[in-house]
Amino acid sequence: MRFSVTVLLITTLLAACGNTGGPAASRNTPFGVNPKGTAVDGLIVGHRLMAAGEPELALKAYYRAAAEDGISVDTLSAIGSANLALGRLGQAEQVLRNALKQDETFVPALNNLGVVLMERGKLGEARLVFQQAYALDSGQSDSIRDNLKLAIARTENRVYDDASEEKGEFQLVRREKGQYVLLTEL
Repeated sequence: MRFSVTVLLITTLLAACGNTGGPAASRNTPFGVNPKGTAVDGLIVGHRLMAAGEPELALKAYYRAAAEDGISVDTLSAIGSANLALGRLGQAEQVLRNALKQDETFVPALNNLGVVLMERGKLGEARLVFQQAYALDSGQSDSIRDNLKLAIARTENRVYDDASEEKGEFQLVRREKGQYVLLTEL
């Protein structure tokens, strides 16, 4: 009798500890996550991760945003900036050019493309892109003006001596949503 009561008690306890979520509960749902809750926008998460210096995680968040909300100019520009931060200049240039095919007046994509072109040594094209971004922005953004000044200085003072050419001296810093600053030491 005592053995059967113990077995019954253990069975009852084990049943109480089991998954009682029914068919809605998934094996893949992490503990403590409400699968019916709303997720934070992938673009917001990505921007926060970029500000925290985590471009690889930001890129994943931007891809999630593209999968959930569709591919927009904003999403493509963000993906391009994450690739730029990771040093993937070819991918960044391609993605930013695709963003500008959707909306050629999108100033953040123009600015980021200019940064990529500066990094790749395409100073003349970078200068034109920054001029277009500055004109579309009506001169309101200090970062775009500074990028344009740098591109103009670089194209006018270009020395064709490979020994004096410095590489990797630019740093992309995110200031606000969609606004990036290109920092360099002159």
